[in-house]
Amino acid sequence: MHEQLIDRIYEAAALPDLWPSVLDGVNEVGNGFATFLFTATREDVRWTYSANGGYCEDYMAEGWPERTDRPFRLLKAQHAGFLGDLDVYTREELDREPVFTEFHRPRGLGWGAATAIEVPSGNTLIVNVERRWESGPVDRDTIARLDILRPHLARAALISARLSLERARIASMTLELLGLPAAIIGSRLQILAANRGLEELMPHVVEDRRNRVHVSQPAADKLLEVALAELLAPERAEVVRSIPIPAHGTETPHILHLVPVRRHARDVFGSASAIMVVLPIGQHEVPSAAVIQSLFDLTAAEARVARAVAECRDVRDIAEHAGVSKETVRTQLKSVLDKTGLHRQSELVALLTGKQLPLA
Repeated sequence: MHEQLIDRIYEAAALPDLWPSVLDGVNEVGNGFATFLFTATREDVRWTYSANGGYCEDYMAEGWPERTDRPFRLLKAQHAGFLGDLDVYTREELDREPVFTEFHRPRGLGWGAATAIEVPSGNTLIVNVERRWESGPVDRDTIARLDILRPHLARAALISARLSLERARIASMTLELLGLPAAIIGSRLQILAANRGLEELMPHVVEDRRNRVHVSQPAADKLLEVALAELLAPERAEVVRSIPIPAHGTETPHILHLVPVRRHARDVFGSASAIMVVLPIGQHEVPSAAVIQSLFDLTAAEARVARAVAECRDVRDIAEHAGVSKETVRTQLKSVLDKTGLHRQSELVALLTGKQLPLA
């Protein structure tokens, strides 16, 4: 049985869809009710689970990873194997710990065994077997069987992390074939991989710093900081942001697009959070309304107003040609300025005609 399960563990390293079935096997070895796999960095936690593990969604939604010290006790133990709850808690502590008294026990659970594995990529892997309360603490024979699997789980985690980085590199190279300077942004908001076009913009336009990717223009960098923070917020994770980078010195203006990566539902090791594309703005003509709409996530009406403003047409003229009121045009123009991070019409004209913008 172990041999077949070990083979499946290594298959799952390359094929994320297989992890739930692997966890089914781990759960059987551990005589559990459900088994979970968590991968965590300081900024991000991902998970998948075996059959019966659907309540993991409640565990995450209710914020239990931040409300329990169970993982920290595992890490502090620095034990290269599985540990039962009674290896890291006393019985009195278990009876006081909210994650048991308020979450697990009301669901008929409350005993488990887990192991923490630190991966060189920076992720921490936790495999957690949960048992029914009536089954009692995990015994030493079961721990020994789980320990046979642990080194294989650790190697598979390392393989998955490396494959994820390789996929990021290939993605950035693919964008280069399309003529797009691009980089893959990781879950720690740093550049995982960049193609030649993007590297040529470093460090005078884009900077890869230790804390996160930056752009050299301060006002644009503030917008980028907000956009990167939104990547880490689940409710905003699908938002596409387009950020204007004004010209500076001999540099032309650019538009930075931050496109979230829709993570594979089962790829708990995937490290890419977004694709960043940085495009120069042409110096000689105003982009079409369709291009402006795409660049800045505008509505079609907002894009037409933006282009008309860039052509130096006034609000009255724009309103008459569109058959709307001047107030409607002013409202649309305000929305355009908000979405581009600008404050004045003159800045919008400068941006769309390739002229240098005032620096903040």
